[in-house]
Amino acid sequence: MITALRTHLGTWFARILFGVLVVSFAAFGIGDVIRWFGAETWVAKVGPRTIEVPELQQAYQNQLSQIMRMLGGTVDPTVEMKKGIAARALENLINETALDQEMRKLRLRAPDDAVAQEVAGMAQFRGPDGQFNRAALQAGLRNAGLSEARFLELVRGNLSQRQLLGSLRAGITAPEALARPVFAFQNEKRAADLVELPFAAVTAPEVTEAQAQRYYDNNPDRYTTPEYRRIKVVILSPLSLSSEIQIVEDDIKAAYEARRASYVTPEKRSAEIIIIQDEAKASELVAQWRAGADWDAMQKAATEAGGSSVALNDVRVEEFPDPVLGAAVFAAEQGAISNPVKSALGWQLFRVTSVNAGNTRALDDVRDDLRAALLEEKAADIIHNRAAKVEDVLAAGTSLDDLPADLGLAAVTGTIDAQGNTMAHEPAPIPGGPELRQAVIAAAFDARPGDPPRLNEVRPSRQGGGGTSSYFALVLESVTPPGLRPFADIKETVMEDVAQAARRRMQEEAAAKLIAAVQGGQSLEDAATVAGATYTRTPLTGRAEPAAGVPRELVTPLFGMKKGEATMVETPEAFLVASPAEIQVPDPAADPAGYQRTREGLATALGNDVDAAFITGVRERAQPVVNRKVLDNFVQQ
Repeated sequence: MITALRTHLGTWFARILFGVLVVSFAAFGIGDVIRWFGAETWVAKVGPRTIEVPELQQAYQNQLSQIMRMLGGTVDPTVEMKKGIAARALENLINETALDQEMRKLRLRAPDDAVAQEVAGMAQFRGPDGQFNRAALQAGLRNAGLSEARFLELVRGNLSQRQLLGSLRAGITAPEALARPVFAFQNEKRAADLVELPFAAVTAPEVTEAQAQRYYDNNPDRYTTPEYRRIKVVILSPLSLSSEIQIVEDDIKAAYEARRASYVTPEKRSAEIIIIQDEAKASELVAQWRAGADWDAMQKAATEAGGSSVALNDVRVEEFPDPVLGAAVFAAEQGAISNPVKSALGWQLFRVTSVNAGNTRALDDVRDDLRAALLEEKAADIIHNRAAKVEDVLAAGTSLDDLPADLGLAAVTGTIDAQGNTMAHEPAPIPGGPELRQAVIAAAFDARPGDPPRLNEVRPSRQGGGGTSSYFALVLESVTPPGLRPFADIKETVMEDVAQAARRRMQEEAAAKLIAAVQGGQSLEDAATVAGATYTRTPLTGRAEPAAGVPRELVTPLFGMKKGEATMVETPEAFLVASPAEIQVPDPAADPAGYQRTREGLATALGNDVDAAFITGVRERAQPVVNRKVLDNFVQQ
């Protein structure tokens, strides 16, 4: 046969037939294959390096998984969501690639010992004894879909980046011109003259039925019931399996011992420290400090004497740069100025500015948490097999009522609105955590009558992806559409609403008169006396959190006024008229530790800005190019 074909290949008939076949293949798809060999597969170019689709795929999946955990694992990402996630993942890859190229130019590379130490210190890779556990590392890499070599390279890159960016941040401090106004803004305190005008303190005119009918007609939304849905739901969760999982006291005690390190909060201290090489000068500085010099003056004196100074905030004893110094600081009393301490760094003197005593949570304090954790761990071995059985039974057409009783399911039937409340305006008793509850409510309002039940998985949203999934299936039994309640049924409620609106209006007018009096030159106290209202003085309060006795609604407007001005705010029960009575501007010298914390916070923020500017510059120098066609195809897959 082959010989015959070879014989006829030289004929004109064979050549024409071969030509037709070539044209046909080109028309029906071979041309696409040929063109594919020359197609671009990279999604971005950063300098000489390309970022390929598989690399983007991994970064995209990592970000998508994090977002799905935050959303409870119940939301299917839309095309727009995928575009946003993919774009963000690609931006991160471009930045990392540009930084990597910069580090190569600078020949920055974390040594193997540093990489090993970093991995060994990661909490997720520690065993029950608190030490590094290689089995935990391998399990974590399998879950993340990473090889050990790739993971170590990622750790090395992260360490190198920290070294590079850390060198940029070294020496960054917040200037006084910035720190002082920020410190003042954060720590300023104010008290207010306050007049409260409760709605319940005035009597509204008698309400007629005609007035109530008119109010009802003008405010239909107030008297319209929401849509309600009656559902039947079965839930498979660690909680639903608790009756068949035995947890004894010995299990709890063993778990406590295995986790004991996590229940210990070590003592931390803050200290102002001066280091100097000359003992005599150290003694002179101690005398000056004990004579009443503040920290700013001591820093200046230390510099003039050839020494240096530093303030350490909330550090453990092992975090001090010198063990001798650490031991001395943790042995000293708060506020006392130490004698000079000799160490390898030189002569050191210090003052302990704050002490945060450590503590250990006792077994009784964490017993319930341990029981819940053990229940979840033991349920993890059961729940996925049970879920597979439930899914098989539902796929066979079994109704929720006919599910086997030995699967550990919790069944609930009830009527809820879109917020998960019952017709009595109370939260529906849906067993499980907040993620499961929200998933059930969302599924109830996505369902249609007649839809068959299907099993839904709800992944825990805790950081790190730990925890055990829960499952549920539901059917929609009926829908009660929103509707306007008849006036006759709620006439008394409407009449009370009209009366309340009148009381509110009366107190609003009284508040406006008080403000007008203050604007006319009266004090709020005098204006309140004339009006027969009760006047009070609030305690001093800050911006961040109102002090006891200061209404939260008052804080923002209070800090926006000058003395002699007045404003009014509304609470659910009253109108409040307030005027600044005392403005206390903080003095950094009176709170050196607080001022230092402000400067350090600003220095961190400035360091973050420097990091961002550097990364932007490195990125621009690398001149990244994004292949929009490949990126769009990636998102649409």
